[in-house]
Amino acid sequence: MGDRLLHTGTPYLSPAAIASLPPEERLLGYAPYQPGMAIFGLPRAAFGQAWWTDARVWFFAATLFCLVYSLRLLNARTHRLTQAVAVLPLCTLTLATGGDDLPVLALCVLALALASRDRFVAAGVAVGLAGALKLFALPVALVLLVLALPPLARALRFAAFAFGIPLAALGPALIVDADAFIENAIRFPSGHGLVTSPAQSPLPGHLIATAFPAGRTIALALLLLAGAVIAYRLYRRPPRTAAAAALFTAAGLTAAIMLTPTTRFGYLLYPAAFLAYWWDQRQRPSDGHVDEPRQV
Repeated sequence: MGDRLLHTGTPYLSPAAIASLPPEERLLGYAPYQPGMAIFGLPRAAFGQAWWTDARVWFFAATLFCLVYSLRLLNARTHRLTQAVAVLPLCTLTLATGGDDLPVLALCVLALALASRDRFVAAGVAVGLAGALKLFALPVALVLLVLALPPLARALRFAAFAFGIPLAALGPALIVDADAFIENAIRFPSGHGLVTSPAQSPLPGHLIATAFPAGRTIALALLLLAGAVIAYRLYRRPPRTAAAAALFTAAGLTAAIMLTPTTRFGYLLYPAAFLAYWWDQRQRPSDGHVDEPRQV
């Protein structure tokens, strides 16, 4: 992605370019991410092959920075979150293999930590950067937008960065070759690309989609129903703390991962980390404020 961005202005191959590859190489021609992910490939594209230009090194560096910053913001009330990252197999496997989900997740955790300190502009920047890497950050941004209300002005300032940064990152790719972006980031992940996505973990959505003639429609209908239930709950009882926002996000992502026809088991590291954040911070009386004295 970095090399393509450096030389063509877009990190994506067009459908025609992917189709021209040998059949066994077409899968590797896809980049099913948002354009910002190409940043991690720029060191190798610019300076050549070396250990320090490997994208996995920069995934780890960005993840470490965000998590350490989050720990400082949360005043060390983070032992369960630290355990989730260091012990939980879903997270440690991704960490050990240098997965691209790590910086996305770490930026989302940082956004939650910043929101807990009532720093919603900075939280918008953090989750906006995450959204420029992967769409998994979008549910976090939507829930934090609800958390930022009221006042409306604060929510608008948050939204300007949370949604403006991904849109700004998307602009050049759409200008250079919009169809290439659609093929890589929309058609391929949804199962409509030139090559079938290998994300076929046997979770409920995939099992339903493959077990019945109209299984894909049923799975998508269940996904929409789950989304509607969570949205209604979010409207009726909006989160008042960043911990509650993490719980809403974990519920929404779990439903999406479980019911989407094309998905991966490894994506569950997102709700696992958000649940760890909620569990660790749930007893905090009010995020971003000094604890009130107890009644005697």
